[in-house]
Amino acid sequence: MLKHTQICSDYRISYQTHERCDHTTLRALLDRYVDILWEPGSHKYNVSSFIGELHEALLGAEFSEFTDEMLDTLTGALRQRGNSNATINRKMAALSKLLRKAYKMGDIRHLPEFKRLKEKAGRIRFLEPEEEARLFAAISEKSDLYGRFCVFLIDTGARLGEGTGLRWQDIQGERVTFWLTKSGKSRSVPLTERASAAIRGCEKRRRGPFATIAQAKFRAAWNEAKQEVGLGAEPDVVPHILRHTCASRLVQGGIDIRRVQTWLGHQTLQMTMRYAHLASGDLDICVPILERAARVGAK
Repeated sequence: MLKHTQICSDYRISYQTHERCDHTTLRALLDRYVDILWEPGSHKYNVSSFIGELHEALLGAEFSEFTDEMLDTLTGALRQRGNSNATINRKMAALSKLLRKAYKMGDIRHLPEFKRLKEKAGRIRFLEPEEEARLFAAISEKSDLYGRFCVFLIDTGARLGEGTGLRWQDIQGERVTFWLTKSGKSRSVPLTERASAAIRGCEKRRRGPFATIAQAKFRAAWNEAKQEVGLGAEPDVVPHILRHTCASRLVQGGIDIRRVQTWLGHQTLQMTMRYAHLASGDLDICVPILERAARVGAK
C-alpha cells in the first residue's frame, strides 16, 4: 500500500515555508472551476468522478503546489487499482486541465510535468449485424424510444450526449448537425433511411427526438438487454460500441480515413487510424503482383 499519509504530511510541512498561495485540495479546485472548464453533460460527470477519485487517492491532501512526486503517487495508485495506461491518461488529462486553470488563477504556484503514458492499440470491438439485431430487439422491448436511439447512434456514429442534445431545428431534411460535441466543433452528417425513420417516430412535443433520455437509465436498459442476448460477459459491449461499429462499417466499406475522421468529428487523424486496419481489402491488389513474380522466378 502506498504511504499516502506520510507523503501528505511531508507536503504540509514543506508548504509552511512558502510565501503565498493558500492551501487547497483537488476537491476544492474542482468545485471552483468545474462549471467554467466543462460544459454540462456526460463528459463533465466523468471528469468530476475522475478528480474525486484522485482527491481520495491523495487522502484529501492540502497543497499550494502540485509536485511531480504527487503525480507519481497518483499514477501508482491508479495502477494498483487496475487502471490501464489509456484510462490513466484520460484521468490525468482532466487533472492537467484543472491544475493549469488553478495555476493561471494563482491558486497554486507549481505545475508538474505531465507525460502521456504509452497506450496499447488493443482490439476494437464492434457489433456484427446478427449481434446488432438481437441486441436492438431486446432493447426495443424495454423501450421503443431506446430502440430508435440505438438505430440513430449506430448509423450516425454520434456519441450519447450528441444524440440526447439533438434538437428538432438541428435536423434539416436528411441531414443532422451536432452542435454539442466533445471537441467543441459542430459537424453535420447525412442520415440513412432507417435513421430518418427512427427520428420520425419520436414525439414532436419534446425539444428533440431523444431529449427525454436519461443516460443512466439508458445504460441500465442496455446492460439488461446485453445480458439477455448472451453478451453480458463482454465488457466492451457498452453503448459506445455503436460509434465504433459505425466507424468500422465505413472503413470496411471502402470509405477513406479522412472522410471517416470528418464523419466522426475526431480532432486528430490518429484517433481515426485505430480503424485503418479494417481496410485491409485495399491490399488485395498486391497479391497478384507477388504471385506473378513467383511464377517468373519458377520458370
